[in-house]
Amino acid sequence: MIDWNYIANVIATVAFDIIYFGTIIGTVIVVILDNRNPVKTMAWILVLVFLPFVGLVLYFFFGRSQRREKMISKKSYSHLLKKPMAEYLAQNFCEIPKEYTHLIHLFRNINQALPFEGNRVNIYTGGTTLIQSLLCELQKARQHIHMEFYIFEDDAIGRLVRDVLIEKARQGVEVRVIYDDVGCWHVPHRFFEEMRDAGIEVRSFLKVRFPLFTSKVNYRNHRKIVVIDGRVGFIGGMNLAERYVRGFSWGIWRDTHILLEGKAVHGLQTAFLLDWYFVDRTLITAARYFPKIGAYGNSLVQIVTSEPVGPWKEIMQGLMVAISGAKKYFYMQTPYFLPTEQILAAMQTAALSGVDVRLMLPERADNRVTHYGSMSYLADVLRAGVKVYFYKKGFLHSKLMVSDDMLSTVGSTNLDFRSFEHNFEVNAFIYDMETALQMKEIFILDQRESTQIFLKNWVKRSWRQKAIESVVRLLAPLL
Repeated sequence: MIDWNYIANVIATVAFDIIYFGTIIGTVIVVILDNRNPVKTMAWILVLVFLPFVGLVLYFFFGRSQRREKMISKKSYSHLLKKPMAEYLAQNFCEIPKEYTHLIHLFRNINQALPFEGNRVNIYTGGTTLIQSLLCELQKARQHIHMEFYIFEDDAIGRLVRDVLIEKARQGVEVRVIYDDVGCWHVPHRFFEEMRDAGIEVRSFLKVRFPLFTSKVNYRNHRKIVVIDGRVGFIGGMNLAERYVRGFSWGIWRDTHILLEGKAVHGLQTAFLLDWYFVDRTLITAARYFPKIGAYGNSLVQIVTSEPVGPWKEIMQGLMVAISGAKKYFYMQTPYFLPTEQILAAMQTAALSGVDVRLMLPERADNRVTHYGSMSYLADVLRAGVKVYFYKKGFLHSKLMVSDDMLSTVGSTNLDFRSFEHNFEVNAFIYDMETALQMKEIFILDQRESTQIFLKNWVKRSWRQKAIESVVRLLAPLL
């Protein structure tokens, strides 16, 4: 007697296996044909082969490349760029440091980042001083406030800034706010609705309506930008949350943020308005957003953006040139160290050629997985002569880099795959001895609160620790 139930089950099982493994093989082929970084390709293939179901889900959310999408047409971008370009051309002869000619031209060619002279730079290394300065400048606003953060927390700091924005909007100041939808997933809707009710224009960046059915979750706006009346701007690593002021029970939150006053604010304004066009489809180019500005200081500044669209990886390429071009030293701070092969090679080559390359990381991080991944790369740089320090006083979230008493950069970009490949980021590159010396002093002060790591001790870590780090490193391009 034929057991039709058994036959049906066998057919169903075989059909499922064919569809399932066909999907896996098809996805692997798609990954290979995408012609992305070989390291990243191999990481995805390993995940898909050894964790097939999980791998499919992860690839659907985080793996599909969006690099060919267009944010804004060339015509619209050129129209928006007319105002800052006019200011750039109108400025007096702009003396570009000879040693950074290639870096400045690189940013102009791949990012249309204009170098503006005559800027004043104020540096903040803690949340308290930054928030005090931000609130003071917001109160001075008379025409417009443009604000963009990855995180607006519904806590004492977030509500304090929100209430000031509401107050200014009621006074007739134009206020526009962009927040990242994933960065603010847990923030209640009423937090932003109160802003909207007061007349503030609020937009979320790449809204993820159904997180379980979208790949947008992987492409986040990590930028921190504030522009006030087109004359004063803020950029750096801090978001609007109480922890940036209070820190943790186990230590302070150490970060770096700057205030810019001068023509470089045109670069911040352009970056914000491009993002505004992306979220609102409204191209804002009125002259009042790009006022004529005199000299406030001596700093030459470029505002450089990067995003997971277009053919270039702007900030990563700039850092490669900057590290490779260092003559005496290159110091860098980052909370996460998951470098691309290009950055890793640049650091190793510079150190091997005699440049004093120093890397500072937090001894304890806010994300254990990425911290394990970071640890896996340290032997690679230690062997090349890079000096590595663990900051002990708390969590180091700073993205500060300084070189040769002339170049410094601060912004939102971490030294990791996510910042270079997936996030929308922004950095200020500053060409000025006074600012560079201040940044260098900040690094040296932090170094006094740090422990230097030596290769002979580092290689003696337990096999269990090394194994965990090595496994996480395989997934580094996906983190």
